[in-house]
This record gives sequence, C-alpha cells and structure tokens, in this order.
Amino acid sequence: MIVASTPLNTFGMNLSIDCEPGLLLKPLYKELLYTIKYKLGKPTSNTTYTDTQLQQYIKEAFGMTDTDKLIWHCCFVTVKEAKGILGKDVSGFSDPYCLLTIMQKGQEAKSSSIPSKVQKAVLKDSAKRREVFQTDIKKQTLNPVWDQTFKLVFEDITSNNFHMEMWDKDEEVSLVQKFDEFRTNLHGLKRMIKDAKKEKGTDDFLGSVVLNLQDLHCTEDRWHILQPQTETYPDRGQCHMQFKFIHKERDETLSAGRSPYVNYSGILQQFVQAHISKQKDSSPWKGELCGEGTTLLEHYAAQNDISPFLQDLAKWVAYSKLYQSLEVDSTVLFKQLTSIEYHWDQQELPYQQKQELGDSLHDFLQYGLCLVSKYRDIFPPKSTPRLHTLLRVLVQICKTRAFQKLNPAQFDLHDEVIDAVLNGTEEWFNIKKGLHQPMTKDLLETVSALSLLIREVQEDIRLSKDVWNRVFASAVQLDVFTVVYQKLDSLELRDTLSQLENNMDQSLANSLFPVYLSLQAIHKDKAYLQKRGKVLQLTSFHEDFREALPYWLNKAFTTTSERVEKAVHVDQLQPLQTGSVPVKHSSSAVDIAACLQPICQLWEQLSWPDSEEGFMLMVKLTEDMCKIASTYCRLLKSRVKELSDNSDPGSAANMLCVVVNDLEHLRSVLNRLPQQLNWAGLRERTRNVIGETQFQNTLPSQLQHTQALLNREIRAAVDTLGKKMHTDIETFVRRMATRHRLPSRSTEDAVEPLMRYLEEELKYMNENLVQENFNSVNTCPFKILSLTDRLNPETCVLCVWQCLEQCFHAEGNGLPLEMLHTDEYKTLQSLLMLNSMSYQQLIEKFFERKIWEQKVCHGEKYGAVTLIVSYTRSEEKLHVEVLNAVKLIPLDSNGSSDPFVQLSLEPKHVFPQVEQRYTKIKNCDLNPLFEESFEFPVTLEQCQSAGACLLVTVLDHDTLRSDDFEGEAFLSLKAVPGVAGGGAPNPNPAQIRLPLLHPKPNTTLKLLEARKGDREAQAFVKLRRQRERKSQEASNNEGTTK
Repeated sequence: MIVASTPLNTFGMNLSIDCEPGLLLKPLYKELLYTIKYKLGKPTSNTTYTDTQLQQYIKEAFGMTDTDKLIWHCCFVTVKEAKGILGKDVSGFSDPYCLLTIMQKGQEAKSSSIPSKVQKAVLKDSAKRREVFQTDIKKQTLNPVWDQTFKLVFEDITSNNFHMEMWDKDEEVSLVQKFDEFRTNLHGLKRMIKDAKKEKGTDDFLGSVVLNLQDLHCTEDRWHILQPQTETYPDRGQCHMQFKFIHKERDETLSAGRSPYVNYSGILQQFVQAHISKQKDSSPWKGELCGEGTTLLEHYAAQNDISPFLQDLAKWVAYSKLYQSLEVDSTVLFKQLTSIEYHWDQQELPYQQKQELGDSLHDFLQYGLCLVSKYRDIFPPKSTPRLHTLLRVLVQICKTRAFQKLNPAQFDLHDEVIDAVLNGTEEWFNIKKGLHQPMTKDLLETVSALSLLIREVQEDIRLSKDVWNRVFASAVQLDVFTVVYQKLDSLELRDTLSQLENNMDQSLANSLFPVYLSLQAIHKDKAYLQKRGKVLQLTSFHEDFREALPYWLNKAFTTTSERVEKAVHVDQLQPLQTGSVPVKHSSSAVDIAACLQPICQLWEQLSWPDSEEGFMLMVKLTEDMCKIASTYCRLLKSRVKELSDNSDPGSAANMLCVVVNDLEHLRSVLNRLPQQLNWAGLRERTRNVIGETQFQNTLPSQLQHTQALLNREIRAAVDTLGKKMHTDIETFVRRMATRHRLPSRSTEDAVEPLMRYLEEELKYMNENLVQENFNSVNTCPFKILSLTDRLNPETCVLCVWQCLEQCFHAEGNGLPLEMLHTDEYKTLQSLLMLNSMSYQQLIEKFFERKIWEQKVCHGEKYGAVTLIVSYTRSEEKLHVEVLNAVKLIPLDSNGSSDPFVQLSLEPKHVFPQVEQRYTKIKNCDLNPLFEESFEFPVTLEQCQSAGACLLVTVLDHDTLRSDDFEGEAFLSLKAVPGVAGGGAPNPNPAQIRLPLLHPKPNTTLKLLEARKGDREAQAFVKLRRQRERKSQEASNNEGTTK
C-alpha cells in the first residue's frame, strides 16, 4: 500500500497553551517525545542537552504534567527496486513480487507440516496473513521497480526481526501455451521439466532479506543482498529498501491527516508563545528561542525530512501571525524573508505551501499598510526605528520573487503607502476635528476649538517634516511631508473663519491671534514641499484676518500705554541698582523699553504677506510707538514735578538727573527701532509699490519728529540742573561763612560739606551731562546722600557707609567689596530696599509674611477653621466652602460666642472689584458648622500675584456694639488646586484646616505707617491697627470669661 498525507493548515487552529492538551497539543507533544527518543546526530548548537532536559522543556512549553510512555511502534518500509534477480520463467525472466512483515525472533522456528518448505516459505507458512504485506507483481523483468511504502507495526524493537521474501509469480497455463514457450526458448527445457514436477500455481522463491530491527538506524536507505535458502543459486541479486521508524500513535493518531510540515509549524508556534510568555521584560521578541527549543526543532526537521525552505516558510508564517498580536521585532520578519528569497529557486514548494506563502505575504502587506495608515498612534516619534523596519519588510516582500510569482496582479507599494498615508491623515484629521468640536454655538468657543485643532495640525506637520519624513524617505523613497501637507491643506482648515465675518469684536479678535500664528507657521512650511502643483489653499490665509487686524493693533497700543502709565506712576525716579553696578536710569525707563518690545514682536509675528498692506501696518505701528514715547515724556515731567513738591531741592535735582537719563535711554531705544523692525527689508519688499519719497516721508519722518522732542526735553532738564547747581553753591558758601564764625568749628569742618558736594556734582556733570553720551556706570554719590531726608534715621548710617565704600573702594583700586559689605551693611541695605518699595509692594510683602506665619503655625490656640477650596480656570472662579470652625474662644459673658466668618481677597489693589463675603451667624456655638459655599470671580493672573491670599476672619457677633475678634487665617491662592500645578480642567478641591492667628508686630506695617502722605498706605495701616485693638480686646474678654 502507498501511504499518503493530506497537509493541514496548522495556523488555522488555535495551538495555544490554553487549548485542551488531549485535543490539539497532546499529539504535537507526543511527536516531540518520539523525536527525543529517536534523535540522531548533533544539533548546530554547541550545547548538548540530555533527554531529561528536553522532556522537561516540552512539558513546560506544552503545559503537560507527565510524560507518556511509548509502547507501540511503526516502521515505514519503502520497497524501491531490485536488480540482478533470478529468472525463473521459461522466458528467462520472472514476475517478481515481495512479501514483508515483522516477526518475533522465536516465531521463525515454527515450521509448516511439510519439512522441505520450512526455509523457503517462512512468511507464507509461519506469519499471520494479516501481518504480511505484498507489493505489486512486476511482469517479465529482472530489475523490477516498485517504489511502494508499507507500515509495519511492532511492539518491542529488541525482540523482532524484519522479513522480506521475493517470489516469482507462477500462474496456471494451458498445454498449448507451454508448447509455444518451448518452441521459442529451447534453453528453458530444463526449466519446463522442473515446472512439470511441481504443483500447479506454486510460486518460485527468489530470495529473502532478514534484518534485526535493533540494528537499524532511525532512518535508513540502502541496498540489501537477497539471501538464498539453498546453495544452488547463491547470487540472487539485490533489493533497495528505505526504513523509517516512528511511534505508532505518531502515524495513526498524532500525525493522522497532518503532514510533518504542519506539525513543525504547530510546534514552532507553541515554542515561540511559551518563550515570549516567560520574558521578564516587555521588549519585543527578537526571534531567539532557548537552546532546548532550537535543538528539538532541528531534530524534528531532520527526522521528518523537512527542508530548510519549509522550515523558513513555517517560521515566516508563524512570526508574521504573531507580529499581529504580540510584540515581535520586525527584523525577525526581515530575516525570514531573506531566507525565503534564497531558497526560492533551489526548491519547488508543494502547491498548498505555495498558496499558504502567497496568502501570508499578501495578508501581511495589507496588515502592514493598515499600520502605516495609523503610524501617528502606533509609531510615536520615539518609535521611528520600528516604523522604518516595518517599511523595509514591506519593501522586501514586494521585491521577493515568491511574491511576484504568487501575486501576479499589479501591486505598486509606493502608491499603496501613499494611499495609506492619505487615508490615515484624513481619518486622523476627522478624529481630531471631532474631539475639538465646540459644545455651544458661541463664537469664542468656536474659535477656541479651531485654535486647538490647528495646533494639532501644526504639530503633525512639524513631526512629518522633522521626524517621519526621514523614515519614509529612507525606506520607501516617499516624501511623506509633502503628502501629509497637501492632504491637510485640502481639508479646508479655514471653513470656520468664514462664520466670523461681520461679528468681530476685541475679545473675538484676541482669540483669533493664536489661530493666525498657527496658520502662518503651517504656511511657512510650504517651503519644504518637494512638489508644488496646484495653488495651496493656505496661500491667502491672511485674508481671513483683515477684520481682526485693527483690533490687534489697538490692543497692542492700549496695553502698552497702560503699562507705561503704570510704570511712571510707581517710579520713584531713583537709579536702579543691579548688584554692584549702578544703572543711571530709573525703573520706568527699563519698563518702557520692555513695553515697546512686544510691539516689535507683533510686527515680527504678523509678517503680513501682502507687501503694500505690510507697509501701512508698519506706518501704524511706528506712529503708535512715537505716541507712546511722547506720552512717556509728558508723564515723566508730571511725575518729577509731583515728587519734587514734597522733597528737598537736592533730591529734586537728583530726580531731574534721573529723568534726563531716562529720556536718553528712551532715545537710544528709538534709534534701534529701524533695525529691530527691519525697515531695510520692508523697503525691498515694497520697492515696486511704494515710492522712495513716500517711504521717507512716513516712517523716518515720524521717528525724527519724536527724537527732536526728546532732545528738547533733555536740553531743558540740563538747563534746570545748571541753575540748581549754582543755587546750591551759594547756599553752601553762606553756611561756610556761618560755621567759620563759630569757635567750635574748624575751617576744615566747614568746608567739608561743600567739597563733598562739589566733588559729587562735578563728577556727575563730567560723567553724564557735559559729555554727549550717558554711558558711564558710576552713580553720583550725592544721590545716595539725598535719600537720608526721606528715609528712617537708621538709613542715614547706611548712606554714610555707602560714601565710605566709594572712597575706600576707589573704583576697584582700594579694598575689595567683599570686605566692605559686612552683615550690618546688608541688614541696613535690606531695610533700604523695603523703604524704596511702593505702598502696594509693601502691602504684598505684608501678606507674604502673614502667609508664612500661617504656614509655620502648628498650634490651635485660638481655634481653627476648615475650608474646601478650588479654582476653575475655564470659569475664572475661586470656589470656597466654609465647613466649620472649632475650639473658638468664648467671648460672651455666657461662656460662648455667636461666630460667623468673613471672607475677603487680599491685597485690595490686586482684587479691587471683589467684595467681602459673610457666612450666617451661629448662636452660642464654639464649634460651629457652617457648610456654606462662595464663588469669587477672579483671574488666574490675580491669583498668582505676589501676596495674593484669602483672608478668613472669624468674628463674634454683638448686637449693641462692634463684633469681637476671634482670629484670622491666611490662605495663599497660589496653593489652591487649579492655580497651582498644571491647571487641570476640573481640579479636585482641597480640604484645608487653618489655625486662627492674632496680629503680631510687623516691620512692613511700620514702614507703611511712616508714609504719612500716602493715603492708601495709611488706610491699610488703620485697618490693621483696628484689628490689633480688637485682638487685644478679645484677649481681655477671654480672661474675663474664664
């Protein structure tokens, strides 16, 4: 009989560890047990594994609990051919056939009833007929070819022999046929006589082969000599047979209906899954198996004659399937594709394996293209090597002769990748567009959603240009940046902007500015496009923002004007100090330079594409900056007049010097404007639309007019300083004359003030006023001394030390500053710094100190209050819930209190519009439960201001007199959820327990109290002093109650 096998698609089954072992895994498991028992030869690995180690490995890989024992065996015998056999017929040929069986060694001794037939008819007389297999009969030949395979079953290899007997088939013929043979073959006379003597229909013995099964290899293929049973004809010829041993279940149960290739594929997949499941890290599998698994696969392939081509095919199919569900390194697939390409011309695959390979290659291509379409999500910028390897695998698939042969349809990978990228880009855009849909039809919300969407697009284009383009260009020669850019450009990003026509206002224009910047950045990236076919839709993107442009300019001008006005209002016209190097101008000069810079940045940010409109835009910006400079001059003159009215003549002169330096600093800022605004570049762009005369009569003339105004103001201030200096000299001379008449005063003592004044004034005039540029870094000493009339008495000592410092330091030629700057100097310098602050800054310092005191307070001497607070940035609201107060001080005569809570946001100049809030009164309760919520409409900028805090005051309600003071607590708004951190959309509220405090002496409050002329400062001090008195009264009431 001929044994045939029908291949089974292993990967159509679920050969996972979770399967029922007795159904799918157990046959493969026993296949491996057989492989281990009959493994021959050495594996390629240098490591040798024992049978026990290999058995333990497959038990773990297949999840088995015990090793099955092998009882029944099979031997596949292929009778291929014979040569040189005896001719038993009259014609000199034979009609040979073979009988095959396996017999126990004691069974051959049993003879038939005819002693002469014992040795010739072993199989016919002794073996059971059902155990004997017969080949076909080959007519009239001495060199028959059968090539037939038989399966012989046996139980014990040590007690059985293989028997093969070759016979010549004799059939009954008529007398006439015999006579015809005699006439044609006289040499067969002897043969005929012999035939006449034997029984009719009896076959002739040609020879036999008897082999001990224990002496055979697992697989054996060779010629065997036919043995005679008598010495009459010793040379009987040879027979070519092939032997292959397997377990009985391997053929009848395990391998029934499945080819070795299919089993190999199943074993391979099981080993891979078992190996990956044991990996300790999450890194992709790189194609390596443990030594035991590799050894078993090699033995199985060798025993079942599985070619390297089929092995690589099985690995490709398995790995390409695993790639779609597990973390497999793409280089593993690339390696298998290379091997398949190498074997393609060396071996012809069976039809079913060809179909399997073709389907696998095509399926993986489709899967890979699906991954490519979603490369943004699957392969983020840090995973570009994985994307690059996948693309190389796709390219290699299309290059293989196997794919080209098995998939004859036209398949252009370059076009397929382009389609995948285009479809993926459109899908990605639609998803993002859906995520950023406005919740309402409000225009501001619509613009905000559009801004977020365009930012996503901008970032995607940037990544396409800087990251992914290198990957696609290297792997598939595709400019993915151009593909993505043109696709996104065609998706109508500007549709929403058409809805805003005729609805523009300042707030809407402000929200449109980020949209403009993002579209502009996207438009600039067109310079990197490799192919420029049709006109891009973004070419005229600026036209959608013409209506918003005047609002942007107005906001820049208004904001800058307000900042300049505020800067001058708080300017004390004192030189700034930056470390050890003095600066001649005051704070407002620095502020105006900083204020003008955003206008320059606005011009750079706009980069208006239309050159003629850009020129008109520059004219407007230059005009606005000149107006701001003129306004600054006017405000500075008013400020110096205001401060001079309340100061001595020396201080007024010093402030006037600072004003001169401020104006000179502003002039230097204006001189740099043409370069900062790139007027030269603008002139080149507008040369064809704006004439030279028109250009010069607008931009430069505006700037020259403002600079002329600054020059006049500087000259007027210098003239005033000159007159003041002459007046001061006359005053010192009169004082010297008076002191000289006093006997207790020496001439040296009398002249010292004048000399000092002259030294300081002349040095200032030489360094700042006489010379045209004011670039010296030395501050005039008299400016420091002039501070003494406005500061506390202690600061006079500091001023003296500063003068001594200048003398002894001698511009670096004397003692180093490290030796002069003692701890006492630094302490007084800190006090001077506080004194130089505005009342608003001092109030902020006051509350910062209170917040610190609240933070370091751990006891609850005066009780505590519990709040739940959060801040919602989208609503710009501070949410405060007053839960309760505990351990309050009894302030009423009945030993209790009637508490309520007052909430206010401090400092008042930061929250001018926010009113105080009050809870309900809880009568006779020292541990009141309020559970009342309040909302304060405040901006994030306000909450992040210096000293910004929530002042919680607990009061005892009195009907006939003012309320008594229980205590106060300070909560920094910077620590409120929603203000601190990243600003989540819906921050989790925080429950905070604050100990109540009573006022303590404060240095900052004393400084504010010293400023008698500052009404706001005095009002703040009055409120704090009242609270201190109430605190003292509360302490007295507490003692009385006790």
